[in-house]
Amino acid sequence: MTQISILDLVRIREGGDARGALDAARTLAAHAETLGYTRFWVAEHHNMPGIASAATSIVIAHIAAGTQRIRVGAGGIMLPNHSPLVIAEQFGTLATLFPGRIDLGLGRAPGTDQFTLRALRRTPSSAETFPQDVMELQSLLAPAREGQRVQAVPGTGTEVPLWILGSSLFGAQLAAHLGLPYAFASHFAPAALIQALRAYRDGFRPSAQLARPHAMIGVNIIAAESEAEAQRLATTQQMSVADLFRGARGLSKPPIDEIDDYWTPSERAQAQGFLARTIVGSEETVRAGIAALVAETGAEELMIVSDVFDPAARLRSYEIIAAAAARAGNPAAAE
Repeated sequence: MTQISILDLVRIREGGDARGALDAARTLAAHAETLGYTRFWVAEHHNMPGIASAATSIVIAHIAAGTQRIRVGAGGIMLPNHSPLVIAEQFGTLATLFPGRIDLGLGRAPGTDQFTLRALRRTPSSAETFPQDVMELQSLLAPAREGQRVQAVPGTGTEVPLWILGSSLFGAQLAAHLGLPYAFASHFAPAALIQALRAYRDGFRPSAQLARPHAMIGVNIIAAESEAEAQRLATTQQMSVADLFRGARGLSKPPIDEIDDYWTPSERAQAQGFLARTIVGSEETVRAGIAALVAETGAEELMIVSDVFDPAARLRSYEIIAAAAARAGNPAAAE
């Protein structure tokens, strides 16, 4: 059966604060653990008032400390913002505190705007050395070699599993070349999904970490007891996308009854491309959507974003998704 996992954006809600968002992420991860989700990831975003996961490794520690078994990690760390040594030390420390439970997904985008990039003391050219930086990080997490002058402490020998993230052929080809698992960001950039998966699988070379390709795809899924309620809950994410197009990075908004009152026709057209792979509906609709997506892509794993405003409704959405995914992976149960 296709594995299911969670990407949590650690959104700060209107009427809430960053501490509430961080604790809600920890609560969701503990709940996801009981539902059979494989991993729980958070992502590095900077200078975004509505997202509380900028200090990604610290957020991972907070979540891992509130759970027992579920894998916790970064989806991802934007490696051009950091030296490989610092990331090896951070994730080596996490792996030491939570052995066998930490993942490290790596992206080459800055995860922010150019003004913030300068505040991070990085330049756009930092992304040009991404492949070399990945390999340097990999070597820092490997067992120490004779004569090695620089070691990550903790970190050396922890062999934290690396993932390559991407939304284009570049990441797919790099993951294939290095023999690493690949996560495609189809939850916000679905256009090249099928082409990237083909490039990854066709070019995959086995490695010490991975014997055969493992493709994960991001997908927005919002589930509720009824189709109408799911559509209403989905307006929170739709408003966030419209705000993104407007350059307004605000807090997560409560759902509304009519999304067409919020966005313009051109914003709606843009959002339809951005959210093209989104699944919204009742358990049966979600089951059918998951089954169709897995049949089309052959994905070994789905990384699910359920961007729901109300914490209780979000927990329920993930419960419905887990039940739907189980039925999608067992055709006899769906009859």
